[in-house]
Amino acid sequence: MSAPLLDVRSLHKTYTSRSGWPASREHVVRAVNDVSFDVRPGETFGLVGESGCGKSTVARCILRLIPPTAGSIRFQDEDLLALKAERLRRVRRELQIIFQDPYSSLDPRMTVRGILLEPFEIHRVGTQAERDKRVRELADLVGLPESALKKYPHEFSGGQRQRIGIARALALSPKLVVADEPVSALDLSIRAQVINLLADLQQQFGLTYLFIAHDLTLVRHVCHRVAVMRRGQIVELADTDELFSNPRHPYTRRLMDAIPIPDPHRARRGAPSAAPEEAVEESGVELREISPGHLARI
Repeated sequence: MSAPLLDVRSLHKTYTSRSGWPASREHVVRAVNDVSFDVRPGETFGLVGESGCGKSTVARCILRLIPPTAGSIRFQDEDLLALKAERLRRVRRELQIIFQDPYSSLDPRMTVRGILLEPFEIHRVGTQAERDKRVRELADLVGLPESALKKYPHEFSGGQRQRIGIARALALSPKLVVADEPVSALDLSIRAQVINLLADLQQQFGLTYLFIAHDLTLVRHVCHRVAVMRRGQIVELADTDELFSNPRHPYTRRLMDAIPIPDPHRARRGAPSAAPEEAVEESGVELREISPGHLARI
């Protein structure tokens, strides 16, 4: 087995605040509490749980967008928490993120060309001609016409905006991409297109994904391994097939029982919950089994 690309050990993130008058009290919130996992090269590792469980906080700590309170984060066997500013800037070329909201994650004052050029300018990569060529390649890679480069984010649909975000994340050829609920704000049909695009890009470039989601149906078809989070802690971690066929933690079982069944009559009769793929099939969406970690085309 190859060495992990990312190794997170005993990660903690605590927030403190004071409230009350006249004698204020300190309140402590443990957003992430002793989280450990590793991500192997070329895999899609899923981090799932309900809203507020700490998934996105873990991702932001890994990328050092926020400082963790304690713990160890090693990327390619290098301690990310010990890096100085200049070295961290170079390492960040290989660590990128696709944000959840395609509406707020793009600067409305910049054209698509400016958005895609920005990573090259920040990291001083290539000549102007090389940058322009790479920008056109990125647009084509995510299925956007060259004419889109002159437009602003508000001129695109949600799915197109997310494609722009994906292109920006891939600009510097990263090794690890954190996908923070990248399709939760999109319609079902557009969601499938974006997931299929991510799967194709993973096959083409050998990308590694840390995939954050709360949709277990999606996670089952996308991820190789899955960690389930609850109240800042990982309560279960297993290969995807094992997790869905034999969930051991009561919280994991409750998450699976909460998967909607598109048949109100079965739900009223108290029939057993359908498996995730059954729920999708009954909604009229076809799924075709393909290689592990990739969503079938819809």
